[in-house]
Amino acid sequence: MASAKEIRTQIGAIQNTGKITKAMEMVAASKMRKAQDRVVAARSYAEGIKRVVGNMMHAHAEYQHPFLVEREQIKKVGVIVVTTDKGLCGGLNTNALKAALGLMKAQEAEVEVFTIGKRAGLFMKRIGVKINGVAENISDTPELSDILGVVTLAMDKYISGELDEVHLVFSEFVNTMTQSPITMRLMPCPVPESESTGYWDYLYEPEAKDVLEGVLRRYVESLVYHAVLENKACEQSARMVAMKAATDNSKDIVSDLKITYNKARQAAITQELAEICAGAAAAG
Repeated sequence: MASAKEIRTQIGAIQNTGKITKAMEMVAASKMRKAQDRVVAARSYAEGIKRVVGNMMHAHAEYQHPFLVEREQIKKVGVIVVTTDKGLCGGLNTNALKAALGLMKAQEAEVEVFTIGKRAGLFMKRIGVKINGVAENISDTPELSDILGVVTLAMDKYISGELDEVHLVFSEFVNTMTQSPITMRLMPCPVPESESTGYWDYLYEPEAKDVLEGVLRRYVESLVYHAVLENKACEQSARMVAMKAATDNSKDIVSDLKITYNKARQAAITQELAEICAGAAAAG
């Protein structure tokens, strides 16, 4: 059994760790609420551009943009994987990377990866997958410019024919306790249904084709950006839950160690008394 002093030192170290995890839990809870607000605020734009794309495609069904045409042969597939930059968020990244790995194994074509977040990059390097684009050190308040390089590269490769499909993997915020990994096909685009019951159209300047090109690019960008916002909300939620579990565990460990400490202290006192009695008996 360890000495009482060693146990007391261990108790102090674990209590200090518990204070750190409690502080991280409170910070994550604050950030989670803000991240949820950003997700809700972004939904208006996402729904708006989805509605515009649906109406435009309904009005110009004859125009086949490259983002909408399915290739006959799928030779190369791109996968954009969204994870966190930091750890300490439970199984969030593990679940997302498992979903990405399952998607990649299901492909019969060659796979190339675009990573958003350090954890995805580290994992893909470890398994030896070709990484085409990287976006790391995304702030807690992400902007479209943070990921625009990766998304633009994937779109350009798709248009040029270097990629025949592009998929997106991210974690969706369900509630504080639940974050669900999502896989979706990004290109060819999932075309939303038009809300129009009759024929109607916009007035275009300069031409419908040019407007459609720009709107479809914004549509793809908005899908990835919204995935990053969802992932940020998931990250803070998962970290808050993980830090709360760590804080609770530290309290349980300290409670057990205090019992062990009291036993060790009592054993030391008993031994000292026995030695004193033995010494007194020998002197008498």
